[in-house]
Amino acid sequence: MGLTAVPANAADEDTPRRPNILLIISDDVGLDVTPGMVPGLMEQLIAQYGPEGHDHPDYQAINGHPASTPVLDQLADDGMVFTDAWAQPFCSPTRASLLTGLFAGRTHVQTYADALSQNHDSFVRTLADRGGYSTAVFGKWHMAGLPAEGGDYPGMKPKEAGFQLFRGNMHAALPSFWDYPLHVQDAGTPAGQWRTEEAPVASLPGIAPSTYAAVAKGSDTIDWIRAQEEADPDRPWFTWLAFNLSHATAIQQPSAMMVPNADTLDDVSRAEMEACGGTFGTNEVGNCSGEALMRAMTNSMDTIIGQVLAAVDDIDPNTYVIYIGDNGTPMYGRPNLDFIDNMYITRTGRGKGSAFESGAHVPMVIRGPGIEAGSQNGEFVHVADLFATILSLAGLEVPETVSNSAGDAQIALDSVSLDPILRGGADRVRDPDHDFILTESSNLMTGGTKVIGARNATFKLVCTDSTEDCDFYNLTSDPLEEYPLPEPGSCAASEDWTTADPFWHYCFLLDVVAKRSIL
Repeated sequence: MGLTAVPANAADEDTPRRPNILLIISDDVGLDVTPGMVPGLMEQLIAQYGPEGHDHPDYQAINGHPASTPVLDQLADDGMVFTDAWAQPFCSPTRASLLTGLFAGRTHVQTYADALSQNHDSFVRTLADRGGYSTAVFGKWHMAGLPAEGGDYPGMKPKEAGFQLFRGNMHAALPSFWDYPLHVQDAGTPAGQWRTEEAPVASLPGIAPSTYAAVAKGSDTIDWIRAQEEADPDRPWFTWLAFNLSHATAIQQPSAMMVPNADTLDDVSRAEMEACGGTFGTNEVGNCSGEALMRAMTNSMDTIIGQVLAAVDDIDPNTYVIYIGDNGTPMYGRPNLDFIDNMYITRTGRGKGSAFESGAHVPMVIRGPGIEAGSQNGEFVHVADLFATILSLAGLEVPETVSNSAGDAQIALDSVSLDPILRGGADRVRDPDHDFILTESSNLMTGGTKVIGARNATFKLVCTDSTEDCDFYNLTSDPLEEYPLPEPGSCAASEDWTTADPFWHYCFLLDVVAKRSIL
């Protein structure tokens, strides 16, 4: 059973203090970059393909050489890893699903340029209004759309979502990790406005002061948490740390990739950067490959996460920590793709921007009170589930319905709380046959191509632009989606089929795509 909802206005001495919650989201970090979080998972996925599996491009996305992530690996050892977690194929759709508990067909955030409507409900607003939480977000927002003439962002801003403080960037990729505008919303700014400051100088233990964005976001997070505990130790807090790492700083050319602050790298990553001629703290990357830069940026992020977790554990252990990637890894290492295609995969590609597993399957772990350390769960879960899960962990009631984009109707929540799994009372929260999740986006780099992945526990349908162009897979026997299954000529007789027949699942998922996706 999940936590019992505690009334937000309860204040007697017998009422337990609500837990703190730290949400960390990384940018462009897929399973292939962080296999140490689930040792053996990548090998398990390719085992049934024989020796050829090791040469599969999804497995070889970073040439079989993952990033060094000792902090994330330890976080996984200390909490529960969800081995079958999905995000959306791009940044903005994932963030919108997380905030609202809805799939992209309902948020209407399909691309990295779309704006999330202010009419949507936000779990953060519920935490603040009903749970009494202090709330803050540091880093990449990327839900307000593209700036209009005059610089205004049309979509939902952090304060409109319920955050009391925002220090980060409204848009997507930073122009540089070292010289960038800092957008700020605080008590002095109206919900729809913000001010711009220069990149701050920040440091962390063992890391020299600099304007390096990831260090600044980590430092801001630690400072804010300490300030909350000092100001009111009985008030719970929620903070969202949204890294720009390991995304490239811009998409125009490989030289826009940045070599991280040397102090944030371990010996292995530092040596790799030195060997290929990268100049620390600049965009002078020498002969460093995209894979090497991805490893370095991920290791840098891992180091900074370690600093944040050490501070949190010292300040208040009554804290849940959630880590998730926002989409699959860009295929930096594909020799047959130019840089643009590596960043935004073409319609026939894999990885970030696609609805294949390499575009949607992401690392996800939750650690905290009552969660068994070193545990794993294989339920098919979605980033949207964090909406309901976070409310459950906070002891707040999860709504059955939320507002639609227009604000004129209530619609059923797509998010399902994972609390029963986290508490050890259940292995599943979805029906393996009759429930579904969706990964979907529209790719502006390929003329607005729409890609949709719909799945239940075993089967998956991958469609491009219509229900007439789909491939059908069994993810249990074919997790790398190499061998499409036969499809029925018609679904007219599907009512006579049972769930033992793969054709039933095909027709079920086709109906989901037709009625619930972005098509």
